[in-house]
Amino acid sequence: MNQDDPWSVTDRDLHDTLRSLRDADATAAVATVVGVEGSAYRRPGAKLVAPAGEDALGAITAGCLEGPVADLAAKARESGAVNVETFDLMDDDEWGLGLGCNGIIDVLVEPLDDSFDPVLGALADREPAAVLTVVDSADDDVPVGARTVVTRDGEASGDDRPEFPGDALADLRDAAANARDSGSSAALTVKRDAGDLRVFVDGVEPAPDLLLFGAQNDVHSVARVGAQAGFRVTVASPRGGRASREEFPHAHRVESTHPTDVPDLVDVDDRTYAALLSHNLVDDRLALEALVDETDVPYVGLMGPPKRFDDLREDANAEGRTFTQNELDRVSAPVGLDLGDGSPIGIAMSIVSEVLAEANNAEGGRLSEQSGPIHARTDPTP
Repeated sequence: MNQDDPWSVTDRDLHDTLRSLRDADATAAVATVVGVEGSAYRRPGAKLVAPAGEDALGAITAGCLEGPVADLAAKARESGAVNVETFDLMDDDEWGLGLGCNGIIDVLVEPLDDSFDPVLGALADREPAAVLTVVDSADDDVPVGARTVVTRDGEASGDDRPEFPGDALADLRDAAANARDSGSSAALTVKRDAGDLRVFVDGVEPAPDLLLFGAQNDVHSVARVGAQAGFRVTVASPRGGRASREEFPHAHRVESTHPTDVPDLVDVDDRTYAALLSHNLVDDRLALEALVDETDVPYVGLMGPPKRFDDLREDANAEGRTFTQNELDRVSAPVGLDLGDGSPIGIAMSIVSEVLAEANNAEGGRLSEQSGPIHARTDPTP
């Protein structure tokens, strides 16, 4: 994590910080965007962590709510109370002109307590989860802040929060499963005889993996930019002498491996993205074959011009290995988006930008050419 810029931390940094604070039994508050009407800098699910006596980490706006949220976080730390505050950024008398948000934002501010433990445990196991939190209630027996966490193993709640009502959970079970598996977040209304509830269903996913095969100098900048973008970076070095954290300090893991053993280095799944950067045609071909044969990795980027990939396929064909169209659809060769920059950092940004777009199911085009909202409006309802 970049300690000099706590505003720019990634979701992975926030999750790691929450785990460290819980392990230390530290006093902290968490602010989460739970509703947006109109436009806003961040979408529902964006979080900020405010430890006692330390700078806040994360961002829920571009900075216009920094003071009010800090005050609410201090109250949450002191009282242990859960509160939902609405900020109308279209109110010029309150906020003035030129904020750039032009929306109404609902923010949940709460103490960091044991209700976070089930989701942090799931993330530690590389599993997604859905956090269901009551953010408005017409039932006196179900206060704001009642919570349960839905994982693939079931439901769990901490002792520090009121019990989440079972009938509401039954109504939201499908939405929770969809949010858990898609990473979507939204507030949903549950109609009940005892009183309607507004529940924020927050899909939380572990950090995606970026698997880099190679040990040349260009891997350094890709690993650094990838880590800054929130990926958990693994460097798979075909050179044993360079397989060390000292060589690649920004990587989460560095290993020496044979190309055919690359899939064994991480729990390769649909949240794993690979880039083959060894500059050795045979090594890259063997690694590519292993990844598409043995894993469901959705994306493999290959360094080099199109002619290099043509040569790789011809060599594979000569040895009896023909890539199917479904396999080729998972390969990007040459790797990266066209940024027009051939410098090492430009190449790294090109590669990581394409991987980030792939991870977010985005095209990577200009926002000015996109119709509709900048941020996709996700909804956990099936």
